[in-house]
Amino acid sequence: MGLLDNQTQQNYYNGNDFGGYQFISLDNIINNFIVAYVGDGKIIPKVKRTDIAFHAQRAIQELSFDTFKSIKSQEITLPPSNTMILPQDYVNYTRVLWTDASGIKRLLYPTSHTQNPTPILQNSDSEYALTAIGTLTDTDATIVLDSEYPNVQVGMIVSSPNIPNESLVIATSNTSGITTIEINNNATYTGTETLTFTPQDGSLILEEESTFVLENVTWDIDEDKITQAPNTDVSNITVGMLVSHEDFPNGTTVTDVNGAVITTSNDSTAASTTTTNEVTFISTPGDSTTWSSYSSTASGSDASAYNYDTDIYDLNLGQRYGLDPQHAQVNGSYFIDNLKGLIHFSSNCSGKTIVLDYISDGLGTDEEMIVHKFAEEAMYKSIAYAILSTSVAGQALVPRFKKEKFASIRQAKLRLSNLKIDEMVQIMRGKSKIIKH
Repeated sequence: MGLLDNQTQQNYYNGNDFGGYQFISLDNIINNFIVAYVGDGKIIPKVKRTDIAFHAQRAIQELSFDTFKSIKSQEITLPPSNTMILPQDYVNYTRVLWTDASGIKRLLYPTSHTQNPTPILQNSDSEYALTAIGTLTDTDATIVLDSEYPNVQVGMIVSSPNIPNESLVIATSNTSGITTIEINNNATYTGTETLTFTPQDGSLILEEESTFVLENVTWDIDEDKITQAPNTDVSNITVGMLVSHEDFPNGTTVTDVNGAVITTSNDSTAASTTTTNEVTFISTPGDSTTWSSYSSTASGSDASAYNYDTDIYDLNLGQRYGLDPQHAQVNGSYFIDNLKGLIHFSSNCSGKTIVLDYISDGLGTDEEMIVHKFAEEAMYKSIAYAILSTSVAGQALVPRFKKEKFASIRQAKLRLSNLKIDEMVQIMRGKSKIIKH
């Protein structure tokens, strides 16, 4: 029975799976492998289908990196933040570029001279600490700070000579630029002194990207919704912000913002008592000064570090000695922050159409788990070698199948290289041309 007998030509041309015959699905690879390699009197007497499926997926991953044509592309218009989110199935990149109004590609080059490090909060003495001057009252748990400190969170440990050890912030409020906190112990002194705030896990406090105190909000007990009425400021709240309030467990974050309603990751432990309640929302960590400077430079960071040919060439004479060729362009540059999953671009790329060519491992979706028929034999040999090398009984056949695996991969690379004699001849004809330097 032919492979095309289950589909007529009319169905093919009226459908949307054009060119699909050149590929074979992973499920068919596994079925064919079981028929050809598994059973009594065959290379592999017995093996579980789940084992075959695992080694088949690993084979697709390895072949995707070096053999398959697995490059994918994604195009966006670069937003004002000058950042691009890495694709969901991203493994590595091949090229980053932008296209002009004529659709011509302008290659961008990576820079190793900047980054977006994690900014650590420092006080006025450059210490890694969050400190504030507080006014204490003997036998009272309420402390008035000298300014507004929105990054003081509920649940932080507060320390000073006249506050009991391991005292915790249990409530905060902000009025007229002044923060007032309540702790779970009474002070033992009346007067002012320096307070130090630290997270309960002892970690460093990071500089916040933004903080916002939302007033006139309400919520119900055991509910994950905070509502502002009337809605005046909810648009300042973004998904991922920390929620700092005594009625919400530590670590609660914003999971959705819809109109005047904010959804949180945890339910509240109590209901709001008045309609004038306030909640502090904190977004951390913020962007570093290094990244902000790189992103906001008027002509891109490279332009400020290197001199290009201009109308005042004579004034720049001698200043281009030793120029790195990768910087001798004005297309822009970028760096990839794998920790945050973002690509950061220089400011002269802002608003441009960015194209990312990247490599995936071929396992992102079921539709992607297909193999070109030029590499089908390489899949069978890779699966057989992997199963035999992990089986005690198959060790004698391992050297043979190791050679066959690499031979079939080399053959697949040659086939997939898509070399055409006529095209090669045309390229070779160009060798006779004289190139003037």
